[in-house]
Amino acid sequence: MGAGHGHRLHYHGHSRVHRAPAHLKLLALLGFVLLAVAVPPGWWAAYPVLLAVLLGVVLLARVPLGYLARRMWIEVPFLVFAVLLPFVATGPRVEVGFLSLSEPGLVAAGGLAAKGTLGVLASLTMAATTEPADVLRGLRRLRMPDLLVQIMSFMLRYLDVVTADLARMTTSMRSRGCDPRSPRHWPTLARSMGALFIRSYERGERVHLAMLSRGYDGELPR
Repeated sequence: MGAGHGHRLHYHGHSRVHRAPAHLKLLALLGFVLLAVAVPPGWWAAYPVLLAVLLGVVLLARVPLGYLARRMWIEVPFLVFAVLLPFVATGPRVEVGFLSLSEPGLVAAGGLAAKGTLGVLASLTMAATTEPADVLRGLRRLRMPDLLVQIMSFMLRYLDVVTADLARMTTSMRSRGCDPRSPRHWPTLARSMGALFIRSYERGERVHLAMLSRGYDGELPR
């Protein structure tokens, strides 16, 4: 349980964006995402403006664009869904080469891809310029229920522990000739995931009992 608490998304720096209060950055992120989502279909000129504002913040924070680009793989499911939309949506069709695509589907796909990209890039910028502990303090200042903040703090604290457990289990499986990526070995992988879940659940029970024995009454020390 003494694993290090390094956070891969954070980019160490001393810019004005890094020094800004976390609760203000959370409000700015929420406002930016809501503004991007609220852009009506077909208002394509709004997206370059929002992207320019976001890139200005990134440059002010002095976070390399390549650092953020390498972490945008999380957007892949949104992009896959956006690519499929013109094929499955109804409405007037347009011929693009040998493909017949839905015009409303194309508009929706473009909007989804643009909004998803802006939201993911804004979230990564927030994560790159704000330590997780500062985010939790910011959420407290914004009056988020304390129990939710506690759950999030334990998730951050023990994420590295569970990840290390998974890495050791994967190494053990490979040393015994089991390839987790092979469909033949997926039953073994499923049993390993079940064992990892039970182990994590039992660890949570032990931590909770240890907290109660030390006088935990629903609130953590600030």
